[in-house]
Amino acid sequence: QVQLVESGGGWVQPGESLKLSCSISGNRGRDTASAWYRQAPGKERDLVAAITGVGSTRHEPAVKGRFTISKDDGGNAVFLWMNDLKPADTGMYYCNAGQYKIFYEPAYWGRGVQVTVSS
Repeated sequence: QVQLVESGGGWVQPGESLKLSCSISGNRGRDTASAWYRQAPGKERDLVAAITGVGSTRHEPAVKGRFTISKDDGGNAVFLWMNDLKPADTGMYYCNAGQYKIFYEPAYWGRGVQVTVSS
């Protein structure tokens, strides 16, 4: 069983920064890729950024240039560095372990952490 635990959320003002962390434990098998998703109130859960087991990354257009996904060498931790935050970035952020083939395929979910951006 794979377990994911997110941390680092909170409330910030527009233009500020946050770093989210995700601790991953358990036997991931083929699910060596990781990703961050977010879900705004009343909306679907959307992919924000993904990283493969060898470190290749993909960032969705809405966050490209502002957010950066990274991981530790062992693949046991994944991070999301968020800069120049905007109110539209508000939502629950979920860490995920999965596979990256042509598209990212989610498998295991954390419980999520709240990020609120407002003045």
